[in-house]
Amino acid sequence: MRIVIDIRRIRDFGVGTYIRNLVPALSLVDRENEYLLVRMPADAHELPGLGPNFRNVFFEKTDADRLDDLTFPRFLRSLRADLYHIPVSHVPLLMPRPYVVTTHDLSSLFYSGGLTLEQVVRRWHFRRGLLRAARVLVVSAATRRDVENLIGVPPERIRLVPNAPNPAFFTHRHPADARAAGPDAAARENRRILERYQVNYPFVLYAGSIRPQKNIPRLVEAFAVAMEELGNLEEFRDLRLLIIGDEISKHPAVRRAVIQSRVEDRVRFLGFVPFDTLRVFYETAIVFAFPSLYEGFGLPPLEAMASGTPVITSASSSLPEVVGNAAMLVNPENVFDIARGLKEVLKNPELRREMAAAGKAHAARFSWDRTAREVLAIYEEAGRKR
Repeated sequence: MRIVIDIRRIRDFGVGTYIRNLVPALSLVDRENEYLLVRMPADAHELPGLGPNFRNVFFEKTDADRLDDLTFPRFLRSLRADLYHIPVSHVPLLMPRPYVVTTHDLSSLFYSGGLTLEQVVRRWHFRRGLLRAARVLVVSAATRRDVENLIGVPPERIRLVPNAPNPAFFTHRHPADARAAGPDAAARENRRILERYQVNYPFVLYAGSIRPQKNIPRLVEAFAVAMEELGNLEEFRDLRLLIIGDEISKHPAVRRAVIQSRVEDRVRFLGFVPFDTLRVFYETAIVFAFPSLYEGFGLPPLEAMASGTPVITSASSSLPEVVGNAAMLVNPENVFDIARGLKEVLKNPELRREMAAAGKAHAARFSWDRTAREVLAIYEEAGRKR
């Protein structure tokens, strides 16, 4: 088959992670089918070293372009593919068939503001894209229920294929020149990166996008509540909350929570950081906190687990099925329950060691190799219907 994958969102925080891991994994498991990767010219250097059956084709507009519903389908038809894969639930109106679409979550419907005419049109557009798909790939059982019950996609056309952490999170290694310097090289490299960000204190970490459903204002408030008790203990006197995420300026509620909770000196926003830097922050954090209100999958907690860091996360949406019994679950709508989770984990070193070991073993159950093989089977299933 000739299979086209739209990878124009390769730089995105969530969807980009999916693309950057799935495509190389497909390259390792499939040498038979021909793949055309539709990308922006500026991203030509991304994903080097793919197999000879993978090649790039360039399209200069993003899927946010006003004419994408017309121009992108026309471009796709010129490629004469047997199957198309849209890795996000933004399907052009005139999308050629057959296609498969990956639905990561329905947050654009649940957290899109009031029911304006624009939102009504967006929901119709979203639903139409999924209903016309040969197969809808979902990343969790929670998302499968949403797609079936709220969108109305027939269950026989839905396939559950979970995400996985990037394998690099398990390796705890850094560049070759650092490894060659001796057994303490990784620790020195970690210190060097942390010093670059002027981080010389213990910290709780959040990493992910900055959106209303991520519940970051409550995390800030819960951290402030926890510090009322922990701040009197010597080991936590310098404890900080570090928030890694994009577009913080678009969400003033987060900074308002910091000011109102009077923890300006204990909360830092680091914005976007490179992958190797993110690995260091995961590995060095005392605990990773992710009290999201809604997740289609929730990859950051698994990444933290793979890095050997204990995780506190929400007992809601897909997160319990993703983290299993290896994380501390809290009520994301209750500031004091989030604070309870923080205090329990932070004050108990033995619990942290047990959670770190359990989390690492649990994260290892997920792999992009398995995900790629399952996606390939779906390609073959959907392609035969042509």
